Amino acid sequence: MGQKSIQQQRRLMTLAYVCMFFALFTVVTGVLAYVLASKVANSDGTEVWIQTQALWVMRNTTLFFVITLFGGLWFSPLYFYTWDAYQWVTGVTIVGVIFCFIAWMLLLNAFCKGFFKYLKHKAVF
Repeated sequence: MGQKSIQQQRRLMTLAYVCMFFALFTVVTGVLAYVLASKVANSDGTEVWIQTQALWVMRNTTLFFVITLFGGLWFSPLYFYTWDAYQWVTGVTIVGVIFCFIAWMLLLNAFCKGFFKYLKHKAVF
C-alpha cells in the first residue's frame, strides 16, 4: 500500500465528513457522502480505522435517509387541502416534525462523534 493511496483515502474520508455535515441541510450531499465513504470502505488494503470511519458514515447516512423518509410520510395528509380542517392532520404533521427532528439530531450526533474520532485517527465504533 503506497503512501499516495493512504493520503487519497484520508482525503476521501474528509470529503465524506464534509458532505455528511452538509447532509443536515440537503439530502443530495448525504448521497455524495455515502458514495465517497463506500469508495474507501470497498478499497483493498485500507487501514482499519479508516475503514471503520467509512462504514460509520455509510451506516449513519443510511439511517438518516430511512428516518427522514419515514418522517416525510407523516406530511402526506397536508397534500389534500380539504383535510386541512381536521385536527388529526395537525397531529400527524407534528409527529412528522418530531421524526425529522430526531433524524436531524441523530445525524448531527453521528457527525460530531465520528469526526472527532477521525481527527484523532481512531476507530469510531
